[in-house]
Amino acid sequence: MKKIYEEILQIISANNTFVITSHINPDGDAIGSELGLYRALIAAGKKARIINVSETPRELIFLDKYNSIEKYNPRKHNKIIADADVHFFLDLNQLSRTKAMQKTFDKYRKTRVCIDHHQAPENFADYLLLEPQIGSVGEIIFDFLEKTKLTEIDFDIAEPIYAAIMTDTGSFRYERTTPKTHKIAAKLLKTGIDPKHIYEMIYEQSTLSRMQILGKSLQTMRLYGDGKVCAMEVRFKDISKYGGTEADIEGFVNYTLAVEGVRVGLLFFEFEKGFKVSYRSRGNIPVNKLAAEFGGGGHINAAGSRLEGKSLSALKNKVIKKAIEYLKYDN
Repeated sequence: MKKIYEEILQIISANNTFVITSHINPDGDAIGSELGLYRALIAAGKKARIINVSETPRELIFLDKYNSIEKYNPRKHNKIIADADVHFFLDLNQLSRTKAMQKTFDKYRKTRVCIDHHQAPENFADYLLLEPQIGSVGEIIFDFLEKTKLTEIDFDIAEPIYAAIMTDTGSFRYERTTPKTHKIAAKLLKTGIDPKHIYEMIYEQSTLSRMQILGKSLQTMRLYGDGKVCAMEVRFKDISKYGGTEADIEGFVNYTLAVEGVRVGLLFFEFEKGFKVSYRSRGNIPVNKLAAEFGGGGHINAAGSRLEGKSLSALKNKVIKKAIEYLKYDN
């Protein structure tokens, strides 16, 4: 067993109350990993709470069938955070990714355990279980539970972990999908979970507003860099017009890579104040480094950043120009 597994197991054994959190706008890996770890802790006789700064995305709510995930409310949750023995941080490598919760975690600092798979982590945790070569935190959580035998991985634990792995591996098609990933999925399936149901709930239950926003956004697609860079945008006015939310644009950026010949895909999302850029790439093009040039980060083929500014056009020009430069890594 890895030393860090033994250390985290010892922390769990020696303490009773835990708070689990993840990054702003949590995705399937964040939500699934939180629920998997939470249910394992409860099964092991511990007290735990999941507290997130953002709402759970609509398509992932079905995983939280016992309503275990709470949206952060300072009046309600600051005392809970202060009284917990241990704070778990999943699927993030910077404390600032907890946004409004960061000050509370700093004020009531307890033992911190970070479990993540992103590169270049910030040094904020007491214990760091980092596996940047692994496709999802869900896979790391499974490995930890299986190796330490903290508790049996039953249906309730397996379902969210499977969803975490499925979503962050692009339904088992991204490069970091390994034979081990499929072996883990097979073990999870043995608990009786329904992969068809999980896929349908996450990817095939879109709201009308999401489809309308997507249709509008697809019309903005443009090619640059001899057809190797594709950019699309989502305007705030369209989000408002169709009654959508930020969660509705999850996955839009992947359509940019569906265009023949494209090696780098960019999605520009306009908020009421500020912008978000999602980056995707194929091969060896390190869009995490591209995102870092604009204050963001992520994985080599998937990253993001948030920027301030008044002009989407000016921002697009800067990012696209840089993205074209990164095509030199494509070999």
